Amino acid sequence: MPGGEDRDQSGTQRIEAFSDGVFAIAITLLILEIRVPHMQGGGDPGLGRALLGLWPSYAAYVFSFVIIGIYWANHHSIFHLYQRSDHPFLLLNVLFLMCVSFLPFPTAVLAQYITDPRYRQASVEFYVAGLLLPAITWLLMWLYGSSGHRLVDKDLDDGYIRMMTRQYVLSSVLDSSALIISFFNWTAALVVSVGLTILYLLPPKKPVYTSDN
Repeated sequence: MPGGEDRDQSGTQRIEAFSDGVFAIAITLLILEIRVPHMQGGGDPGLGRALLGLWPSYAAYVFSFVIIGIYWANHHSIFHLYQRSDHPFLLLNVLFLMCVSFLPFPTAVLAQYITDPRYRQASVEFYVAGLLLPAITWLLMWLYGSSGHRLVDKDLDDGYIRMMTRQYVLSSVLDSSALIISFFNWTAALVVSVGLTILYLLPPKKPVYTSDN
């Protein structure tokens, strides 16, 4: 890859290592939110039925696990484009990781209240807002690092940078739209969020460098 020698001395490897640790902790916290049902005996419906009753927790866990996993994969891929880092970039990355590590909490709230008509709307709104936070901070990190080739590879094609910027802006707009929709229709908001997740599963665009043209 062009500019590989420069990146080896950039210090971004430490950022990646720290970020990997935060991702791992966030994913671990997701499963810790699924509580083992406590059986009292007597009139209990049975352990099997109680375990099946935890389906909202299973669904929320899988969905949030996939979201965090996608961010981890994209974080790994995008950092191949950075050659340098600086203090503002470090802080933006920490802010992004803070939003990612926060996601287990709205996941637990959603799992707890999605089946309760009294609190379902608020739980979905809170969860969708939790999905929006890492999307916004991810965009901010990219805008800062790619602007004027501040931190990315100097050989990275300008058209590719613009394409990635449009993609991240669109992603943030759609996540924002899901949050707005959640105030009126919680089902539609979840559908939009699931649809975005499916799109995120697509492989990232291969970087284009000026030396390739």
